[in-house]
Amino acid sequence: MTELLSATPEGIARAAALLREGKLVAFGTETVYGLGADATKGDAVAAIFAAKQRPRFNPLISHFPDADSAFAHVAATQAARLLAEEFWPGPLTLVLPRLPATPIHDLTGAGLPTLAIRVPASETARALLRSAGLPIAAPSANRSGQVSPTSAQHVLSELDGRIEAILDSGPCAVGLESTILDLSGPRPVLLRPGGISREALEEILGPIARAESDDHAPRAPGMLRSHYAPRLPVRLSATSIAPTEALLAFGPPLTGGCTTFSLSASGDLTEAATRLFAGLRALDATPGASAIAVMPIPHHGLGLALNDRLERAAAPRG
Repeated sequence: MTELLSATPEGIARAAALLREGKLVAFGTETVYGLGADATKGDAVAAIFAAKQRPRFNPLISHFPDADSAFAHVAATQAARLLAEEFWPGPLTLVLPRLPATPIHDLTGAGLPTLAIRVPASETARALLRSAGLPIAAPSANRSGQVSPTSAQHVLSELDGRIEAILDSGPCAVGLESTILDLSGPRPVLLRPGGISREALEEILGPIARAESDDHAPRAPGMLRSHYAPRLPVRLSATSIAPTEALLAFGPPLTGGCTTFSLSASGDLTEAATRLFAGLRALDATPGASAIAVMPIPHHGLGLALNDRLERAAAPRG
């Protein structure tokens, strides 16, 4: 039975103690709920892959309470420090060359010469990280490839009995995973769009290239072609809807269908991001629905990340 902890000093201390013991603890961040384990212990990290049924070639993000503790494990560039000053704590993950002396286990980084690091904005998450005193590897707290969790109940519905505890940190404010930017090469590369827009990053760095999906040797989480997938098939750019389809609406909804979940009636991308995964979960549970039809969403700002998640949700399943 998975222990459900409240975000009190006592709950945070209990969760930190479990992490130091090598146990799995899910906790909320501003993006989604993460499934945390001691990033320096191979057996603890291996337990993440087992609980999620996640392929081990898919690297994990290590989380830290502040930039100094994060940069102690990587070769930080000037660009990385500029971005950290601007966006940390926050939904930005940086990929940088790992330092030879880092205790972070090779399994955390999938054997790559780089590490993915992040300082979350959630006060509860950072309090947990400070209390644990360890780098914490934490992919999304769900079965691999399925819809990411934005509440403690989402985690419990998928991982109850498979992990030691969940620190209930309330709903996630951003609702989409972090942006992942690779700074390990001569030019910055966007590996995964997320809670920090490409436009905001380019204001500081200039033009940023976009990486292609990779099902064989992904350089970061969220790069598999099929990911974030509900049980029902997903149909994108819907301008009409069949009677048996469930509608994921953006702006004024289409008429018809068997049920509707509105991401944002006013067409607000920030609101839509906070509601995306909850919407996919709700529609996926609709009795008798044959598919989820998704109305068009703009590709600027957070729309790039929204469309990235939806295109992976709609991709052919392996």
